[in-house]
Amino acid sequence: MAQHNFTPTHYHTAIGTHESVLSLADGDTVSTTTVDAGGHDASGEQVTEGGNPQTGPFYIQGAEPGDSISITFDHLMPNRDNGYTSSKVAANVLDPGHRTGFDNDRVVWGIDFDAHTATPIELRSRDATPNVRSISPDSPLGKLTLPLNPHPGCFGVAPPRGQAISTSTSSTHGGNMDYKRFNQGVTVHFPVFVEGALFHVGDGHALQGDGEIVGTGIEISFNITFTAHLHKGKTIRWPRAENDTHILTVGNARPLDQCVQHATSEMIRWLTTDFGLDEQTAHVLLGEAVEYDMGNMFDPAYTMVCKVSKDILKQLGVM
Repeated sequence: MAQHNFTPTHYHTAIGTHESVLSLADGDTVSTTTVDAGGHDASGEQVTEGGNPQTGPFYIQGAEPGDSISITFDHLMPNRDNGYTSSKVAANVLDPGHRTGFDNDRVVWGIDFDAHTATPIELRSRDATPNVRSISPDSPLGKLTLPLNPHPGCFGVAPPRGQAISTSTSSTHGGNMDYKRFNQGVTVHFPVFVEGALFHVGDGHALQGDGEIVGTGIEISFNITFTAHLHKGKTIRWPRAENDTHILTVGNARPLDQCVQHATSEMIRWLTTDFGLDEQTAHVLLGEAVEYDMGNMFDPAYTMVCKVSKDILKQLGVM
């Protein structure tokens, strides 16, 4: 197991079978950086085109189709003191015909690293010559101070059949899932579709509500450390994850009912194959104890996360 420090020199706005930037053995750890969704680095300079640029891909030695890999996020933190969001809830999240009486300004948020919080400090119009307005700390918006929850909005492995899938969307390979609980300490599992798996990561969010319903989190560049593991012969169909309290499965699709179906089916497969529950027990368990979280509700594919409490699995004696 080795520790690698990697400085990216280029980025990708599609997740695919790109030339790898670093080869990792099972258990290796990488410390690196990501740019924000618009391609801006830690100094705020635009160093690549926008569209959720990805750092990587990282080649996992020995990974082959039919295996799976896991990525543990050991450290996630913004590396500059400001990020930005949109200010208007997406039309598809509102009633048809719902009208808003304001422009979709860009909101600039100040990051307080000591307090571990974010506060709106500026509104910028999206005109060719932006109109910049400071937000008074005495206004309701200026009083909105929220705790940071750093997480990458977009990450995953190269998809099957030689595809290169835009970082604006998601599928079985992961991608732009925008799930706010993929945060520090979480381990995420991915199917392997190509040799080396080719793990990509980017689109840092300092904070985001469920669903990314304004089309952004607080978009910001990141320092990130992750550890990669290979699971030979362990075949999964959709991304899975685990944290201190839950196991999770992810479905990415549109319409919303389809991503619920993918996530729920993957959870049943996990409970029966790995935890040894019979199928009826798995169904009864989910019927009364399942939890669902909304990931992305803005992009071409929506994300739904299916969760089961580890305390319940321990009660059943399977964990």
